[in-house]
Amino acid sequence: MDFAFSDDQTQLRSAAAKLFAERVPVARLHAVADEPDSPGRGGYDAALWDEIVALGWVGISSPDGAGTFLDEVVLVEEAGRALVPVPLLSAVVATPALVAGAGGAHRPGATRRTAVGWAEVRGPAAFGDVSEITCRAVPDPSGGWRLSGTKSDVPDLGAAQQAVVVARTAEGPGVFLVELDGGDPRAVVGLLDTIDGTRRIGQLLLESAPAAALAADSATAATVLTAMRRRALGGLAAECVGVASWALDVAAAHAGQREQFGRLIGTYQAVSHRIADVYVRTELARSLAYRAAWFIMTSETEPDQSEPGAVDSACSGAKAAAAEAAVFACETAIQVLGGVGMTWEHAVHRYYKRALAARTYAGTPAEHRAIVAARLLDH
Repeated sequence: MDFAFSDDQTQLRSAAAKLFAERVPVARLHAVADEPDSPGRGGYDAALWDEIVALGWVGISSPDGAGTFLDEVVLVEEAGRALVPVPLLSAVVATPALVAGAGGAHRPGATRRTAVGWAEVRGPAAFGDVSEITCRAVPDPSGGWRLSGTKSDVPDLGAAQQAVVVARTAEGPGVFLVELDGGDPRAVVGLLDTIDGTRRIGQLLLESAPAAALAADSATAATVLTAMRRRALGGLAAECVGVASWALDVAAAHAGQREQFGRLIGTYQAVSHRIADVYVRTELARSLAYRAAWFIMTSETEPDQSEPGAVDSACSGAKAAAAEAAVFACETAIQVLGGVGMTWEHAVHRYYKRALAARTYAGTPAEHRAIVAARLLDH
């Protein structure tokens, strides 16, 4: 079996890399990340998002799309490499819910900017145990649903036009769609002060907010929630690989140009061996991320051929390895760059902050290694 990317996927990667490099130079990245916090502003490039939508890169894996989750992983990895300030990963995660809401026929509002509200302050962490969900959903006598509760740690919330929200019904957890761009006071967006300015985290306060059901029955909701969780972990892994790859390239290029005591610093073992370690970790993380992406794609396109435990283990293993590789790569890049790496003008601190945020979001590496270990020991 050939596990290499197809020609179309290779071309997609090249096109994405070129577009992101042109649209998000360092100066633009700093400008977007440092914009004032307010709904619809800060950490978000509206023009670039519209261009991505026009290219058909949003909702690729939906029934009326042109590809699979593996195609989306290509885009997410390149977005991580360029630290693109658009809600692409959130859109990828939300796709199963949006498709389910249309009965699998199409993707309602998939090209609109979407946030995913899962975590709660006193409930589950991001993409954690849904049995701890406290946000309530009750039927509206006039039609639709009403949601009440608070969702915390919601990525891309400031830029979102709609939110896919996990809430509890009388039957169990369900998935709902809440409109955010109408100024409804029953759905209040608040942005939190976090380290990563290129992906703002918010809090969504719902007070009997009107919502549409995407997956209200327990069976459909369970399938959708599983798919969203896997996509979140697989997407984060791919994004972290992109971050690590960028940091590796920056460190290696600097070591090959910077001289100290009459020699290139890359000739010193303390530098070259550290960069080699980054390369090894990044390539291992890349292999695990691609493996997880393939498992996720297979679970969605050929569910009868998929083993749930193997898919979840692949996702957890990839997320743990990739997040740690990204942090290690960024720390190494900062050390290799020396004084330049400590300046505010260089982009490396933006990547480092994204890596630190990704390492703990949706579960720490230790938590995900425990999931992998539990499955291995059970066997």
